[in-house]
Amino acid sequence: MATLLYRLGKFSYRHRWLVISLWLAVLVAVGGSAAAFHGTMSNNFQIPGTETQRMLDKLKQDMPEAAGGSAGIVFEAGSEGFDQEGKEAIKAALGKLKDLPTVQSVVNPFDSQAELDKAPAAVAQAEKQLAAGKAQLEQGRAQQTAGEAQLKAAEQQMAAGGMPQEMIEAQLAPQKAALAEGSRKLDAGEKEAADGAAKLALSKRQLEASEGLRFVSEDGKAAIAQIQFKTSINALTPAERQQVQDIAHEVSSAGVTALASKEITEDVSQLFGVAEIVGIAVAAVALIVMLGTLIAAGLPLLMALAGVAVGVGGTFALTGVIDMSSISPMLALMLGLAVGIDYSLFIVNRHRNQMLAGMDPEESAALATGTSGNAVLFAGLTVVVALAALVVPGLPFLSIMGLSAAATVAVAVVVSLTLTPAVLSLIGRRLISKRAWAKAAKHNAEPGHEAADHAADIRKSNRGWGALVTRHPVWSLLAGVVLLGVLALPASQLRLALPDGGSEPVDSQAFKAYDLTRKSFGEGVTGPIVVVGEFPAGLSESEAVNRQLDVAEELRSVDNVVAAIPVALSAPTAGNGPRTAVFQVIPEEGPASESTVQVVSELRAKGKDIAADTGVTIGLTGQTAGNVDVSEKLGAALPPYLAIVVGLSLILLLLVFRSIVVPLLATGGFLLSLAAAFGAVVAVYQWGWLGTVFDVANPGAVLSFLPIILIGVLFGLAMDYQVFITSGMRESFMHGESAKQAVRSGFSHAAAVVTAAAIIMVSVFAGFIFSHLTMVRPLGFAMAFGVLVDAFVVRMTILPAAMYLLGEKAWWLPRWLDRILPDVDVEGASLERHEAKGQAGSGEAKDPALPLNA
Repeated sequence: MATLLYRLGKFSYRHRWLVISLWLAVLVAVGGSAAAFHGTMSNNFQIPGTETQRMLDKLKQDMPEAAGGSAGIVFEAGSEGFDQEGKEAIKAALGKLKDLPTVQSVVNPFDSQAELDKAPAAVAQAEKQLAAGKAQLEQGRAQQTAGEAQLKAAEQQMAAGGMPQEMIEAQLAPQKAALAEGSRKLDAGEKEAADGAAKLALSKRQLEASEGLRFVSEDGKAAIAQIQFKTSINALTPAERQQVQDIAHEVSSAGVTALASKEITEDVSQLFGVAEIVGIAVAAVALIVMLGTLIAAGLPLLMALAGVAVGVGGTFALTGVIDMSSISPMLALMLGLAVGIDYSLFIVNRHRNQMLAGMDPEESAALATGTSGNAVLFAGLTVVVALAALVVPGLPFLSIMGLSAAATVAVAVVVSLTLTPAVLSLIGRRLISKRAWAKAAKHNAEPGHEAADHAADIRKSNRGWGALVTRHPVWSLLAGVVLLGVLALPASQLRLALPDGGSEPVDSQAFKAYDLTRKSFGEGVTGPIVVVGEFPAGLSESEAVNRQLDVAEELRSVDNVVAAIPVALSAPTAGNGPRTAVFQVIPEEGPASESTVQVVSELRAKGKDIAADTGVTIGLTGQTAGNVDVSEKLGAALPPYLAIVVGLSLILLLLVFRSIVVPLLATGGFLLSLAAAFGAVVAVYQWGWLGTVFDVANPGAVLSFLPIILIGVLFGLAMDYQVFITSGMRESFMHGESAKQAVRSGFSHAAAVVTAAAIIMVSVFAGFIFSHLTMVRPLGFAMAFGVLVDAFVVRMTILPAAMYLLGEKAWWLPRWLDRILPDVDVEGASLERHEAKGQAGSGEAKDPALPLNA
């Protein structure tokens, strides 16, 4: 592979305009495709086959008008509450919203609250009327009975007087007819009273079912309007979302503030924000310090941007045909920038050092591509495989996320191996400053400088951090492990959920809407649970209504349920009554809270009792239940995915380093870094530690897919640094140094470039900690912190200390395994041997101070 990459580097160097033109053509094609075919991204994390999705599909079939997404707009009045002008302004705005082509219906909060407020009085009035009617019926029945008695007495008296029966019948016929009519009226009245009693009982049950429901707050200063859309919320375009907000904000002219919920305000169309740009700027500063010139520093940045443009552009182009979450291109962007800069940096730094040592630029670019590029290829392959393995849990949105990020990293690798040497050819000697050239020329002209350089290299390896760690290996090892262990302690309390409005920035409209809704109507109103009931066949409409209320009563009996409201009933079908009902369950707390997760679980368990008591089969759907499903599925997928990644780590590192111990050390270090990153995320985003620093206003559960993504990403990046540090140690050991000295030499060779690469990667990831997309923030923090501790605590402290303690045992491999393992040669040693022979034949000598992966 090293020889193939060497030839690729030489080809790219010699045919620079061809390579650059091809990449420009690819950029234009991808950019055009993204512009022409991109669709709308969403944050829809539904999983096919779950109860949530099945119930949603049923609603779409039976009650399409109720299957669309819903969202709320909360209106806030001044200290005096809503005046008539404010109510009229809200009514007018809601009327405009109702006319939008994307809106199915709207609920005017004042009309709905007025109906709720009138309901108790209406029920009481109906009770009075029913009681009065019953009294009249009883009085009429008594009069009827008395009349019948009188008629019977008169008939008996006439018969006793000897009057013929025909005359008696003729004489009493009018009275009998009047009594019959009175009896008929009484029967009709009693039936009407019975119907009224049944209607009253139904009204009482409906009133009871609406307990806990309010559309206008008790203090009269807040009102919430519900908007039902024709499509899912995720299908709304940014323009449609903005149109809803603009109409709602028209009420400000009447002194009313309108605040749209997170579902409406969330705009996932923008990738870059100010924070991300700051992160890239910090990376640029690190590159300038490392490479010495603006041209050299700009080259890795340019390569990373080219790779990101192709990778993320391709991802965007697919949004028109694939339902893609907003986190997918963001993850691809984060990783593409970070690894793109790092991979190009490794090759550019190697090329720079070789040219300073006197190597021909073309040969230097080819050799850098064959050696450092070989390590880049392996490191990139590791990241790609780890991300592509996200398809294993079988979650569609996670598969797309992993594959889009993996593709972007793959593009970054190809850019580094082809475009980087082509641009190096274009830049030529300008890569290095004139001062550095002059210093190198003077040094290279000194006779016998090779031996002096080698001695200086040995002296350098016995100074600095690597030497300090290996002078006190036991204490260094213990300190690193204890530090990461302490950082990992909070991870035991990790709780997963998808974010709600409470996780938004404090000054955002979404957070203000969430906070006002929570204070005015209760936290549970911010995340209602939708329950769908399937009725048995053969019910009449009235029976279905009563059955719906029966189910609502059972739902209300669940702990931490504030209200269970019958929302809708499907229309009767031919020969059948309604078959589908919709309920809205309001929990005590918000959608991401632990108690609401428990409510979802208990509602599902209650389904067996409801089916036994009423014959109605229930299922849960909606955003809240769906988020719980996603979190549970992701939590269950973590152990097998981690096992896959750890197994992959052991196999790949065994191939690369031909050692049993090194893969175990690398994997153990990765697990320590991972646990520490989880602990830090829990402390900051779940417990709220340093919340003011990281803008965490409302701590809550951790983003549900953060752990599984972090495992894949951190594994790949950790193996990058493992390869670049350990390969130097292995090279020094193979070239005859003692195992302990090889640890110091290899560390000294790789420390500077790995430090710069880690700082760059941490800077890029840290830029996303303050992203405009709050869902991305904990992910950026976790990646930045994970890379920070993995690079500086694990790979640059624990690893050299452990390797120093183990000595030659670190490179032990059973002979039978050594025979069957292929030689991967990730360090490019075969190329180095070939190069050394060529230089020997021409009378030249390779600078011994030049490390393989410098």
